[in-house]
Amino acid sequence: MRFLIDMPLSPSLAQRLLTQGHDALHVADLGMSRSADSEIMAFAVTEHRTVVTADLDYPRLLALAGATGPSLILFRGGDWGEEGIFERMSEILAGLSERDIVQSILVIDRNRVRRRRLPIA
Repeated sequence: MRFLIDMPLSPSLAQRLLTQGHDALHVADLGMSRSADSEIMAFAVTEHRTVVTADLDYPRLLALAGATGPSLILFRGGDWGEEGIFERMSEILAGLSERDIVQSILVIDRNRVRRRRLPIA
């Protein structure tokens, strides 16, 4: 899978996903650390990447635009820490296929994963 890791999450997540065979970039590595969420989303759509973030603005932006992408993995529920994010991400990727993630918002809590298909009506 192709991921774009947003600023609220550590660049180490991208590196660790790379070691698992995924194509992962952190926005800071692209010089986009100060870019607007809309610019990050546009880049993710162009590059066919799923945005991984803890920023609650993304679902709202997708809903307002009636967009079918980019796909989004949203971590909620407080301070996860680098290891917690990576472990949960690994669990999710082991249990879901790329088809399950594409054109979806996955909201990741500590005890559950909720999936909503895009566009959001």
